Amino acid sequence: MDSIRTVGIIAKPDVPHAASLVVSLLDWLDQRGIAYRLDPVAAAYAPGRGAAIPRDELPEGCQMVIVLGGDGTLLAAARAIAGRDIPLFAVNLGGLGFLTTISTNELFPELERALRGEHRIARRRMLACEVRRGEETVSRYIALNDVVITKAHIARMIDLVAYVDAHFVCRYKADGLIVSTPTGSTAYSLSAGGPIIFPSVAALCITPICPHTLTNRPVIVPDASVIQIVNSAADNDAYLTIDGQVGEPLLRDDRIICRASPHSLSLVRPPRMLFFDVLRQKLKWGER
Repeated sequence: MDSIRTVGIIAKPDVPHAASLVVSLLDWLDQRGIAYRLDPVAAAYAPGRGAAIPRDELPEGCQMVIVLGGDGTLLAAARAIAGRDIPLFAVNLGGLGFLTTISTNELFPELERALRGEHRIARRRMLACEVRRGEETVSRYIALNDVVITKAHIARMIDLVAYVDAHFVCRYKADGLIVSTPTGSTAYSLSAGGPIIFPSVAALCITPICPHTLTNRPVIVPDASVIQIVNSAADNDAYLTIDGQVGEPLLRDDRIICRASPHSLSLVRPPRMLFFDVLRQKLKWGER
């Protein structure tokens, strides 16, 4: 890791012990002569310690971004970085935390390791998505976990038609459809019955949500594939969600195009923590 002169800090709101943690972190950085840029939440936890900077501007000039929160905060930070080659140092402030594997007790020892360049950098491929309406591209998104199309109303399935590289796959009648990265395979896709995919596998997964036809199963395709989903539901009956955080209602015949992004997210990982260690810890798998 290059010499760290400035770090960004992105925090989860409404965490009772976060204020004291942020203040301690800023003191620790001050003692080492490392500058910092604070998002609005982190700035609110430490009044007078720095101006609040919008998240999409925060990474400018930083050599690392520290995320204090859960996986949801990390997903928001990943979108804020928007393809910049800046590693994320993710600290779990509670919850499951598949991606935020560093505990608060480990924060300062692991930061010391990072400053000495003793951490691994795990690269996670992201997913690019665009919505096409007729001949026009009306929106573009980038996801770390998944692109999800779900029903927008109670107790009504939606019709979605999927293609992979222009080859017809299936007409789904379901509650929705998930296109996930390997990173997102342990998120919504897993809850919907999808497989766990090792992070370095070059693949994307298409997982139906509660399909009417029970033989509709998750499908894994190469990440060089272009996945196209045509919305056959009525206007506003389907909703597009990116990483469970942002999105928009869809109109009939909208086409959602998903492909692997040229950008990857760099995650700082403790040397001792490997993927199967995380699965055993988070999913309560049996020990040897």
